[in-house]
Amino acid sequence: MTLRNALLIPVVSAVLAIPAFAQKADGKTEQLVRENFDVAAQQYTKLLQSMADVAEKNRQPRRFENGKLVTIRPRDWTSGFFPGSLWLLHEYTGDAKWRDAAREYTARLESIKDYKGTHDLGFMIGCSYGNGLRLTSDASYRDIMLKGAESLASRFNPCAGVIRSWDHGYWTFPVIIDNMMNLEFLFWASRESGNPRYREIAISHAQTTLANHFREDGSSYHVVDYDPGTGKVLFRHTKQGYAHWSPWARGQAWGLYGFTMMYRETRNPAYLEQAQRIALFILHHNRLPKDKIPYWDFDAPDIPNAPRDASAAAIIASALIELSDYTTDAKFSKWYLDTARKQLLSLSSPAYRAKVGENGGFILMHSVGHLPGNSEIDVPLNYADYYFLEALLRYRAKMSGKPAVPAPAN
Repeated sequence: MTLRNALLIPVVSAVLAIPAFAQKADGKTEQLVRENFDVAAQQYTKLLQSMADVAEKNRQPRRFENGKLVTIRPRDWTSGFFPGSLWLLHEYTGDAKWRDAAREYTARLESIKDYKGTHDLGFMIGCSYGNGLRLTSDASYRDIMLKGAESLASRFNPCAGVIRSWDHGYWTFPVIIDNMMNLEFLFWASRESGNPRYREIAISHAQTTLANHFREDGSSYHVVDYDPGTGKVLFRHTKQGYAHWSPWARGQAWGLYGFTMMYRETRNPAYLEQAQRIALFILHHNRLPKDKIPYWDFDAPDIPNAPRDASAAAIIASALIELSDYTTDAKFSKWYLDTARKQLLSLSSPAYRAKVGENGGFILMHSVGHLPGNSEIDVPLNYADYYFLEALLRYRAKMSGKPAVPAPAN
């Protein structure tokens, strides 16, 4: 998610051309970014055309499976990614077409500002309204976001020190590693509102996750179940990974991204150290393929025939680009950036990037949502596209000599 200050990153005015301020980047970087956004524009034009035929007008596209576009309502955890990608297309091109489409699909999510039944409001509101506010300074977006942050904060339990993730399942008070991604939303709300409680909740959640979610090798569990009255850890489980003890690939990506963001927001060296430990686990793993696109779980029993997860790769790439800004060791910084570039090149290849006009209009192929649940296996997913576009913009900024993500305006 990207909730950077709107004043720090101007809207680009060119239409599918090299933006003027990006001329400092090397030609290969510009070509990589331009080609991918050109494909994205053509694919998302197709997606918008398909969505025009959907009768229920509050829906968002989530995936393309078995020859059909699958759409979701606002309360689905992925509902913010499609409007977020439209905003990123507008950011790169400056084309009013993408701004107008982004506004339309963002507006479809207004009702979730009052929804207290999910921890995913950072994904849902941050990627949609957050990017919209950053790029347009629309005051109405700010109001909706602050209301959404209040709804998210309502799920915090001070005894356990964490934000509850799910209200379903057999757990007592489950917290998933994915929940780290929603903390950026609370930091923004704290700065914008002047209320320190949001920041305190985010730090408490991160500290508790740091203490309880990780193994000695730097990998994380998917689900940690707490006693809400005492904060005691009851179980460490998985829902979407291969086994309770296995490192689910997208979970490792969420942790890497989340703790890198935590360092940006707090400058606490413990968060930087944790992000680096996660990066080391991922990048040094002997089951990370040469093209750097991970299998859906690092311990999947059918490796090397296990499905890859392009969504995990896109999230990891985006996180590594930012992490390269903070690492004081030049060798590690180069390692992170080189790996991210390799991932972006792999995702841009015919092995993962769809041909124009195919894949239901989505950009990337070969993602995995929930393999143990026999759901979304080897399909395009809206969040894979979102983090791919975000990573490309971060990489261009980095190669232009700018921070991958500007520091918060405190």
